[in-house]
Amino acid sequence: MKQNLLETFIGFLVLGIALAFLIYTYQVQNREVTEEYTLSCTFQSVDGINKGSDVDIAGIIIGKVSSLTLDPKTYNAVLTLSVDKKVKIPTDSRAAITSSGFLGGKYVSITPGGDDAFLEDGAQIKYTQSSINLESLIGKFMYSNSQSSQKTSTVQPEQAK
Repeated sequence: MKQNLLETFIGFLVLGIALAFLIYTYQVQNREVTEEYTLSCTFQSVDGINKGSDVDIAGIIIGKVSSLTLDPKTYNAVLTLSVDKKVKIPTDSRAAITSSGFLGGKYVSITPGGDDAFLEDGAQIKYTQSSINLESLIGKFMYSNSQSSQKTSTVQPEQAK
């Protein structure tokens, strides 16, 4: 009987610790919520970007990608970014999809411009650079090397004499 009581007590203790941990993580997560404003930008390709991908300036995360949609007229990808309200972005800034390392994930990097006016809530970043498809570049490189090696290995009959 004493062993059953001890096991029951330890079970309640473990559940209490788990509940305390959940409450703590919920409170910490809610503290990080800041006021945000939205910006949009249009890209030809957004390979590797998903909802929740980071938005940064100079390596500092300032927001997240809140949605990705397809423009039905131009077939370009339209990203909606949620940016911290404390960060003021000049109107002539540039947005680019960048990779964090050779095999790392992709994120939206904003390079601030020099304009004195700032983007307001709902504004669009006009200057964008799309994602680079690494697999396509490697394929082009390999194909161009195989073509050039075939040309150099072929000996013309007139040159052989």
